[in-house]
Amino acid sequence: MTESMPNILWICTDQQRYDTIGALGNPHVSTPNIDRLVAEGVAFTRAYCQSPICTPSRASFMTGMYASTVHVNGNGNSHFPEDPPLITRLLEDVGYDCGLIGKLHLAGASGRVEPRVDDGYRYWQYSHAPRDDWDEGHDYADWVLSKGKMLGKLTESLDGVPAEYHQTTWCGEKTIEFISEDREGPWLASVNIYDPHEPFNPPKSYRDQFDPEEMPEPLFRDEDLTQQKELEMIDFQSSGRPPEELDIKNPIIPRTPNSEAEDIASEGAKDARSLKAAYYAMIKQIDDQVGRILDALEETGQRENTLVIFTSDHGEMLGDHGFIRKGCRFYEGLVRVPLIFSMPGVFRSGEKSKALVELTDIAPTLLELVGQRVPDRMQGKSLLQMLTG
Repeated sequence: MTESMPNILWICTDQQRYDTIGALGNPHVSTPNIDRLVAEGVAFTRAYCQSPICTPSRASFMTGMYASTVHVNGNGNSHFPEDPPLITRLLEDVGYDCGLIGKLHLAGASGRVEPRVDDGYRYWQYSHAPRDDWDEGHDYADWVLSKGKMLGKLTESLDGVPAEYHQTTWCGEKTIEFISEDREGPWLASVNIYDPHEPFNPPKSYRDQFDPEEMPEPLFRDEDLTQQKELEMIDFQSSGRPPEELDIKNPIIPRTPNSEAEDIASEGAKDARSLKAAYYAMIKQIDDQVGRILDALEETGQRENTLVIFTSDHGEMLGDHGFIRKGCRFYEGLVRVPLIFSMPGVFRSGEKSKALVELTDIAPTLLELVGQRVPDRMQGKSLLQMLTG
């Protein structure tokens, strides 16, 4: 049975909006490798997450159930419930070798490594966030240390962590390590990259590729500030500010290319265009690692038998309506996300679907793909028929 089941490369970024992919209409980004997935797969242009914050969204797409059903409605929960079966555990039960690279965030990880449940992962390379906040159990920090650097020192630089030591690069390297292992059966890699989550501090080598002056303005009108005052600071939402002075706190600072001057080097820029340039630079770095992973699939002869999924847990306000980050609102920029399925020769290629779909649909799609019954309590719907046409 395992001989007919494809490998699954599931790339999930953190806080990436739907409108950040070149092949889907954004001329200001640089995403040639994600564009390859669009050309070789089905891109759903109206895909929605189940929550605009991390843990409820991840709980939903990992179970195919709504956050209210799983009883995980916010960040900071002490543990993930034992009962809802995770899709990785269900696939491990039928022969998949599952690996985690990056964050999981099914439970709170502030000041601790989040407690694991029966998640099905055999390979475990964990990094909740690219900060030096954990004394042990932080595999990314250990990797940086193995290269003779201290993560805490690297994160102090206004130039950002250099690309060669960056968590996004680490995610790429560990993914290639996992998919290159010798094994008998199929594998599933959950590649959960932290970026383009704040702090908006890409490596300088990437930031310099994007000129803030060339970035479009956010969606904003003065009335936004009055209308949104009541809900400020709920569920990580920022304070509403005009686009030229967003609620960006030091050291969460995208710096403009001309910010070497002494009077602003310590604070950086706080305007929406500089923020957008930094955000797109982070996505460019992600795209480069996607390219490395796709090349590794080709070099190891696995691309034809590997389903690649690219998505994100939720979006980012990016200055729209005067806000950054996320929160308790349901603007398109927060809840509409990329969702691409690519498996040339099996799924349709070059298809841009306007169908209304949800991230809860991923789990039942995978189960149907590998010939397994979808549990009745899964609330998502399989997209397999739409993918195969």
